[in-house]
Amino acid sequence: MHNEDSLYPPVEPIKAGIKGCCPRCGQGALFNGYLKLAKRCEVCELDYGFADSGDGPVVFVLLLDGFFVTALALWAEVSYQLPLWLHFIIWIPLAILIGLVLTRYMKGILITLQYKHKAASGQLDRRGSE
Repeated sequence: MHNEDSLYPPVEPIKAGIKGCCPRCGQGALFNGYLKLAKRCEVCELDYGFADSGDGPVVFVLLLDGFFVTALALWAEVSYQLPLWLHFIIWIPLAILIGLVLTRYMKGILITLQYKHKAASGQLDRRGSE
C-alpha cells in the first residue's frame, strides 16, 4: 500500500471511479471540471500527479459507443426504414452523449485502479545490458 493508506478505510475503486471520488479516502473530488483531473484531493491531500489515464478510456469508450450506436442504427433502418435526416437527428447526439458520459466514468475507474494497483509508467531495465 501507499505510505498513508492505513489511515483511511479501504475504498472500492470501481465505485469511487464512477462517482469521481478520491482513490485513497473516497470522499474528495477526483475531477476539477467534467474531465479535467484535480491537482489533489481536498479531503486527504492526495496528490493526483501519479494519475495518467492517457487515451485508454477514450479508445475503449469509442469502440463500445460506436458498436452500440451502429447496431441500433442498423436495427432501426432494417425495422423501420427511417429517413436519413432522422437517423442523423437520433444517432449523432446519442453517440456524443454516450461517449461523454462513459468517458468520465472510464477515466475515473482507470485512475482509481491505477492507484490501487500502484501502476506506474514502464521503464526499461538496462542493468543487464551493461
